[in-house]
Amino acid sequence: MLIEDYITTLKDQHKQLDLQIQALIRQQDNHEFEIRRLKKIKLKLKDQIEQLERSQTPDIPA
Repeated sequence: MLIEDYITTLKDQHKQLDLQIQALIRQQDNHEFEIRRLKKIKLKLKDQIEQLERSQTPDIPA
């Protein structure tokens, strides 16, 4: 799998987590712990995406 494809997959997962979080927030039930857990996973995905994207950008000499 190419890194670009992997980044796309991670972005899709990130978007799905966002949709899940928004759905739980809209519900009247208390899902505080589940929302917090999903937000942590979402943040880790975001960090991983950013790291991979930075690795794809060539360094520009100063």
